[in-house]
Amino acid sequence: MSFPLLTATAVLPALGAVATAAVPAARRTTAKWLALLVSLATLALAITVLVRFDPDGDRYQLTESHSWIADFGVRYELGVDGIAVALIALTAVLIPFIILAGWHDADPLETGSKRWRPTQGFFALILAVEAMVIISFEATDVFLFYIFFEAMLIPMYFLIGGFGDRAHEHGEEVASTQRSYAAVKFLLYNLAGGLIMLAAVIGLYVVAGNFSLPEIAQARASGELDMATSTERWLFLGFFFAFAVKAPLWPLHTWLPNAMGESTAPVAVLITAVVDKVGTFAMLRFCLGLFPEASKWATPAILVLALISIIYGALLAVGQRDIKRLVAYASISHFGFIILGIFAMTSQGQSGATLYMVNHGISTAALMLVAGFLISRRGSRLIADYGGVQKVAPVLAGTFLIGGLATLSLPGLAPFVSEFLVLVGTFSRYPAVGVIATFGIVLAALYTLVLYQRTMTGPVKAEVAKMPDLRVRELVVVAPLVVLLIVLGVYPKPVTDIVNPAVKQTLSDVQEKDPRPDVEAAK
Repeated sequence: MSFPLLTATAVLPALGAVATAAVPAARRTTAKWLALLVSLATLALAITVLVRFDPDGDRYQLTESHSWIADFGVRYELGVDGIAVALIALTAVLIPFIILAGWHDADPLETGSKRWRPTQGFFALILAVEAMVIISFEATDVFLFYIFFEAMLIPMYFLIGGFGDRAHEHGEEVASTQRSYAAVKFLLYNLAGGLIMLAAVIGLYVVAGNFSLPEIAQARASGELDMATSTERWLFLGFFFAFAVKAPLWPLHTWLPNAMGESTAPVAVLITAVVDKVGTFAMLRFCLGLFPEASKWATPAILVLALISIIYGALLAVGQRDIKRLVAYASISHFGFIILGIFAMTSQGQSGATLYMVNHGISTAALMLVAGFLISRRGSRLIADYGGVQKVAPVLAGTFLIGGLATLSLPGLAPFVSEFLVLVGTFSRYPAVGVIATFGIVLAALYTLVLYQRTMTGPVKAEVAKMPDLRVRELVVVAPLVVLLIVLGVYPKPVTDIVNPAVKQTLSDVQEKDPRPDVEAAK
């Protein structure tokens, strides 16, 4: 029997979460180091998965399958394709940086306090989220996926509501109320999506007789399983609604600005760079894989919603006064691009969307974590409270600028390649949609450069005059992310080589081919 590598990659952070939570209350530093070491060990396993995966091999590799709830056809079934491997690697790379960035976020506010903001709980919850996200990327049994798709809401609820940002303009009492509101809103939105998905999961079992994604897809392709058109569309809508909430897609996005605004910066990164990727990933794996005809039927409406997300998110980002809410609305715009690429139904669009998931995770992590370091120094999230930071903290300002330029997809940085592929893939099938989507790029340049100008340039405000530059721990967090943005911006081939075969298989599921060019190449 071969070593269950996929199981180990998900179970290790889960066991690490339990061990971290069990560390005695007085030994907070021990809990931090334990969580960091577990995250690094998980990264080593994720790299092993990456190395052992053969892009030209079978669609699902490193598979594991065991009977679980036999009476209902539920199996413990895991397998990864190129898209899942890339996102597992992204998750495993980001978690150590999230832990390092939040090193002091759960320290007691009062000297000697053993009850307020338990450090062990904070880091244990982060590891628990990592475990659930990884197994969501690995699950090929629909019911198994659903369990962890919903279960990750629990640790995220406590991270948002119990460990909020200390930099609040209205004091701790109001901050606590707003954290609770953000956490409850996050939970209710996602639970509503999950309940609708549960009905669709049950409906899928009634129609297909099992929950195995590969078996259902194979039965559909061979004609052994023939869904009625109306049934397929209703089931598709049930799945898509849940994924659109998680993604988040307009108009189901309103929980995200509250959740990111009230969270610590590392938790905000965990939300948008890690957890939300499960929604867009699931659109590719489950919506297109299980319901190909319904996916094509819904494409025009989804493209409209994606366009609204792109423009609406960017416009609201332009008008924000709060740094973290600005990044949240920018992420809504970026998720619009990802969903646009998925439903453009072209190889360039879907490759770009997958690459966008990876690059958005890295760029948002870089920008938000540096913003968190900035906010912790000044004690304010308001843009107007800053000015002239680049004169007193040039390294902080420089890394903030690189994160911002990556967010606006500057050529030479990683997000440019993915956004370019999404637009090329969209133009080739839906030219008008591609033209409208490009306005999102203009708006991204506006909100990013205005943010930098108002916080980093101009006269030095008295409140930031003595602001220290990035410390060693903070540089260890930011520097590798900046390097990744540059390397993947110049040379994205290692990622595209992994995801492209999986994208071709996804297009084959929906029986789509790339449009032929209108002008023949010269011979």
